[in-house]
Amino acid sequence: MNKRKIFWPVLLVLLIIISAGCSRSSNNLRNTDTEKAVLQPDLGKQVKVHFIDVGQADSILLQIPGGQNILVDAGNNEDGPLVVEYLREQGVQKIDYLVATHPHEDHIGGMDNVIKNFEIGKVFMPNIQTTTKTFEDVLLALKAKDLKITTAKAGVSVLEQDNLKMNFVAPNKNNYEDLNNWSAVMRVQYGDTAFLLTGDAEQLSEKEMLAAGANLKADVLKIGHHGSNSSTGKKFLNAVAPEYAVISVGKDNDYGHPHKETLARLTKAGIKIYRTDQSGTIVFTSDGKNISVN
Repeated sequence: MNKRKIFWPVLLVLLIIISAGCSRSSNNLRNTDTEKAVLQPDLGKQVKVHFIDVGQADSILLQIPGGQNILVDAGNNEDGPLVVEYLREQGVQKIDYLVATHPHEDHIGGMDNVIKNFEIGKVFMPNIQTTTKTFEDVLLALKAKDLKITTAKAGVSVLEQDNLKMNFVAPNKNNYEDLNNWSAVMRVQYGDTAFLLTGDAEQLSEKEMLAAGANLKADVLKIGHHGSNSSTGKKFLNAVAPEYAVISVGKDNDYGHPHKETLARLTKAGIKIYRTDQSGTIVFTSDGKNISVN
């Protein structure tokens, strides 16, 4: 009887000691986890902009925080499989926003292939149509998935979340003779950094953007019309004031792109030039404060 009286208090003391030890261990684990959470960078808070090498054409993939994907143009007809393969290599399963800047074959040629191979969210195109088979193929691919088109024009927002904003700054009118000036020009603002994606917009459209007072400032400028001298006017370039210029262009192309006048303007302004015909696919990464390039 006396042994039992001694045993229970001792057991109680042991349980209290063990409980306290577990509590300290639990707190230490929580503190360690907290330290790891603070020290480990959040890799999901980056914007990646891929200027895909599709030769004498355009195709740009944007990957944004939250795992969403935006595709701007899809190269020539024969580039469809290449673009699809590249997207899959980047882990893309859904195109949340699909933008066709204008209905030239070197911008929408591979788009029907993309539409057929991926789940598509919202689709943006300028309010202009052509009678080409390439354009018809895109419309048929959209129809097959019951996808509607939202008009891309100045003032239209693509998305706005946290410190990320994407909106169109062109086209500003609805009566252009040249399809290039119908180009949907999109500005992407992420924190303190920005990208301006111009399609094939020429100096007429550039002047309209300037006249409209649009915010054109960007760290990275996708040079209009593959570096043609019909785009990237001096006043427009001054307004954008980029640190980097990207020219999507085919090697030894028949048009002489990029034109020497364009290259001279960029060089004189001290802008770092990247070309897909020289570097292949070019990827920029922004953390909202700084931009790096592969």
